Amino acid sequence: MSARPPVLVATGFTRETRTIASPEVVAIAGGGRASALEAALESAARAGAAGILSFGLCGGLAEGLRIGDWIVGDRLTGAVGLPCDAAWRDALARTLPGARIGAFFADGRMIDTVAEKYRLGGAHEALAVDMESHVAARVAAAHGLPFAIARIVSDEVGHLLPPAITVSMRPDGAFDRAAMRRSLAIDPAQMADVVQTMRQFLIGFRGLRAAAHALGPRLALPDQPRK
Repeated sequence: MSARPPVLVATGFTRETRTIASPEVVAIAGGGRASALEAALESAARAGAAGILSFGLCGGLAEGLRIGDWIVGDRLTGAVGLPCDAAWRDALARTLPGARIGAFFADGRMIDTVAEKYRLGGAHEALAVDMESHVAARVAAAHGLPFAIARIVSDEVGHLLPPAITVSMRPDGAFDRAAMRRSLAIDPAQMADVVQTMRQFLIGFRGLRAAAHALGPRLALPDQPRK
């Protein structure tokens, strides 16, 4: 009997992919490069996939969300408008502690002002933003695959990521520590914010690892009926 097709996971950082340790999952880091992420997801989907999950850190777009809170998507807005698979959404929400269900916004941009975060949250009635979900949704729709989003808040709506963080994402999804040091050399005043942001990221990474374990080897994807 042939093995089941894997669940594809779209993330931003390679560290997010390493929170998942399942032979039934193929996790791909985008590194902020939508075209490379889309090409990798397309290739994996053509080889056979059971569904696509956008999984990782996210930024809050609404008041009341705190670092470490889980959000499960019921729809995506932004560059792509797509509802999330209802059965998968509900299975994720049942497992993730205290998860809120709501909309995500994604269009590939790094949001560069707090005012814009509030504006996007209000205009799109979205709880959170990330940089990969629109790519994952586009590939899922093209291949007729179930699509879901499960992300943990690592940045609240009233906080803007410091420049040393925003310049540190490499195309392969790793942290560019040299770029971070250069940014800190130019503006040392951001050091305290960088340290706090990294602490928030660590909370998120720990949450991702615990969630991946709790969700199981196929990340809560319900069994699909045989055709």
